[in-house]
Amino acid sequence: MQKTIHHLSHIDLDGYSCQLVMKYTPYSKINYNANYGAEVKSTLDLILENINKSKDSALILITDLNLTADESRWLHGQVISMNDNNKDVKLTLLDHHGSGEESSKKYDWYYLDTQRCATKITYDYVKEHFEFDEPSWMNKYVNVVNAVDLWKIEEHDNFEYGKVCMRLVTETRELNRVMFAYEDTDYKLSLLLEATKFLDENNANILLDENIHAIKKEFFKIDINDTLDNLATDYVVTLLGKKRDSHTIYYKGYKGFLSYGVGNTSIVGNGFLVAYPEYDFIVDVSYRGAMSLRANFGVSVSQIAKEWANGGGHPNAAGGRIMGFKEQYRYDKVKQQIETLINDKESVAGKLEYKREEI
Repeated sequence: MQKTIHHLSHIDLDGYSCQLVMKYTPYSKINYNANYGAEVKSTLDLILENINKSKDSALILITDLNLTADESRWLHGQVISMNDNNKDVKLTLLDHHGSGEESSKKYDWYYLDTQRCATKITYDYVKEHFEFDEPSWMNKYVNVVNAVDLWKIEEHDNFEYGKVCMRLVTETRELNRVMFAYEDTDYKLSLLLEATKFLDENNANILLDENIHAIKKEFFKIDINDTLDNLATDYVVTLLGKKRDSHTIYYKGYKGFLSYGVGNTSIVGNGFLVAYPEYDFIVDVSYRGAMSLRANFGVSVSQIAKEWANGGGHPNAAGGRIMGFKEQYRYDKVKQQIETLINDKESVAGKLEYKREEI
């Protein structure tokens, strides 16, 4: 039976670097990333759902994230339950945060070492337990991450290079982590992989710093050169287009596209409507429930904004805030909220003020 590794890691340099290490193991892998708090539980729920849908055996690998006692107890029970129901699921957690000490003493799958960053722990663990096609730069890169993550300023060259790598991750926001989870992780891993090419250069940190913009552009470039903003916008519009089957909504017979946390709606939204003219409108909802709507003379989004959230604007550009919106870390949960809102509004609101033919 094929084994799939479901790898959950943090959203900083150390977390993504754990996944970069795992990239060089010959197993089927699905990467997930989460920040602390409710996002961890939400992502673990998704992992368990994916495992239950699959016939593959599975390893849940968690790196650079400590679980609370309650989370550990819950996850431990879930894995036992799945194995009792003829699933083949194993669990391993590799972390260095002391706040996980209680769980590490209780569960043998919870490995804690506060003296190494999670990337170094993962690197050492992989060499011992997995097949590993280690590239020549890997050991040096791991030491870079270890130096900056544990703030070893005495390791000057590694520390300074690690600072730039850290910024390469934290200031990379072209792709939304919820809407484009897999693509965003791939983007960040690709950038870090490019960064390893400067490791042996003199003044490597300065060279990397000067090349960040070019590295980002190269990822998004397909054929012709352009500004980073334009290249990224075209890339995002293409990704949105690929999600039409699952991200389409309808309101009073009008066809819309629902995105979450993408932002830059004036450019991305209008670009989407031009590329896919079969849509009457696009609405992007922020993490706090602010919504931005765009149309291309297909319907009055100012009327939609008014009916949905007492908002307003222009026929082709409007916005508002959805009262009672709950932040989500999964797109399907966002869509459930918006479709519930739509169903409620359709049952009480009158016809749209502007018909398609009247605009």
